[in-house]
Formats: sequence, structure tokens, C-alpha cells
Amino acid sequence: MTQQKRHKNRKNRRRTAIQALVAVCLAVYLVVALSVTNGASADIRCTGLKIAVNDTASLKFVTAAELSRELGTLPANARGMRIMDIDTDSIERLLNSIDKIENANAVRLTDGSVLITVDPLHPVARVFDSHGSYYINRSGKRISADARYHIDVPVIQGNFSDSVFPAGKVLPLVDYISRDSLWNSLVSMIKVDSHSDILLVPIVRGQVINFGTPDNFDSKFMRLRRMYSEVMPVKGWSYYDTISVKWNGQIVATRRQKKLPAPKYAADEDSETPDINTMLAGDNVQPGQVKPGVKAKNDKPIPAAVKKTN
Repeated sequence: MTQQKRHKNRKNRRRTAIQALVAVCLAVYLVVALSVTNGASADIRCTGLKIAVNDTASLKFVTAAELSRELGTLPANARGMRIMDIDTDSIERLLNSIDKIENANAVRLTDGSVLITVDPLHPVARVFDSHGSYYINRSGKRISADARYHIDVPVIQGNFSDSVFPAGKVLPLVDYISRDSLWNSLVSMIKVDSHSDILLVPIVRGQVINFGTPDNFDSKFMRLRRMYSEVMPVKGWSYYDTISVKWNGQIVATRRQKKLPAPKYAADEDSETPDINTMLAGDNVQPGQVKPGVKAKNDKPIPAAVKKTN
């Protein structure tokens, strides 16, 4: 080995030793610094507890005052406490267990305060079923309905099973109606008799729309639009009690068998005498057909909705 190579090896060993010494010094410094920091932070006193609700929709479904009550005496006693004695993990677990909260986060800030930020669940519909009344969010999660709160959202009625047909499956239909100003103003409630018989209850008194399954929205609402724009103005708004678009390419309307009772604010009821049931077919589809040239399996009109009596 030449003298030049031996000199180079000694130089490399010296550099390696220096790097190792620096690494050890840094490690010792970090241990000491952390110990000092932890000791100092243990004596830091809390300057206050802040609660922020990220309610971008301004629903006021969850308020800072309500969350403060859920935390018991902590908000009032937090000021002056050792900040390390405030268990932020327990705060998060408590708030995340509340059904109205999507996510809660609690952090200690450098100014000595504790900041709690909460994302509330946003109800998109209110459900009435055999289990009572509750709100649901976009994913179908239930939110308890409280008499102290009222959220103006669409109403869904029916008997729902999470394993068979949960209320969340109706949300695409709710969204479609909400996006259209006409249907949003016309439909007052959605009633689910079964997964294949979803009823729209319009503001037209004594009338129901059988929408069928929650699909083919464009086609079904296009046929409904024809019914309300072309037939109702001629026949009268109280002439039919049931309108159905559940079968492909058809509008089936059932004539009212009995007159509606006169409303308190009306002096007389329309005396027009109805004649026959009316069926409006889609383009190139004859009455009683599902598709052009194909006879329907059942040519009978949909019977009038059975009105329940108390």
C-alpha cells in the first residue's frame, strides 16, 4: 500500500470518528432538551379553553354552548389548571361519542390555551318510522331528533331496516328533487311502502305519486312533468288520486272514486264529473305496453291508494 493510500485511509477514519462524536452529542442534547422542556411544560398553566364549531351551513345543529355543557365543569375550571393535566384524548373520545358530531379534535396551543374544534354532522333528511323520528346525514348515519332543534330538510316516512332497505337508499331521490325547483316545491314528503313502491306525496291535496324504485329519475320525472303540464290543467287537480310512473314508458293515473271532503277554507268542491281512467304512454309506446310492440304483463291500472283511518 502506498503512502498516499495510507494517508487517505487515516483521513477517512478521522472523519468517521468525528461524525460519530457529533451524533452522540446531538443525541445527548436532545435528551436533555426534552427533559427540560417537559419539566417546564408541566408547570405551564392553562389560559383558557376555546370551542370552535365548523358549521359552514349555519344549521346551528351543534353549538359551542351545548358542547361546553357536555364537557361538564372543565370549561369553567380549565383556566389556571396545569395544561398537562387536561386530557385532550378524553375530550376527543367524549365528543366523538355524540351522534351529532362528525369529528372532534382537541390540542394544546403554545399560548397555553386548549382549542377544541368540532365538525358537526349535517342532516339531509328527517325520517319517521316505527322506531320514532331521527335525522340522517349523507352517509345514512342516524342523528337523534331533539325537540329543541328543527332543521328544514326533506321528510321520509316508512319502516326501514338497516339490512334490507335503509332510509339512506332514498337519498339519491331526495337529492334529485332538491336540485329541481319545480319538484322541490311540489313534493312535500317521500313515503316508502316497500323498496319497489316509493310514494311521493305532493302538495296537491288527496293525491299520491307511485315512483316505484329509486332509479331512472330523468325518465320518470319527464313523464310526471307531462302529466302535470298537459293533463292536470284539463282534467282538474283533484281528478286523480294516484299517479304512477313505476313502469317503463308509461304514466298510469287512477280516477278518484270519492270526492275530497271540502276544506275548511273552501265554500264548494269542484262538481266536475269524471269519466274514465287515463293512461299516457311515452313516445312510440301504446297504452298497456312497457316497450314498443311488447304487451305489458299487467294491463290493470294501479288501484287508488288505501287511506288509513285512525
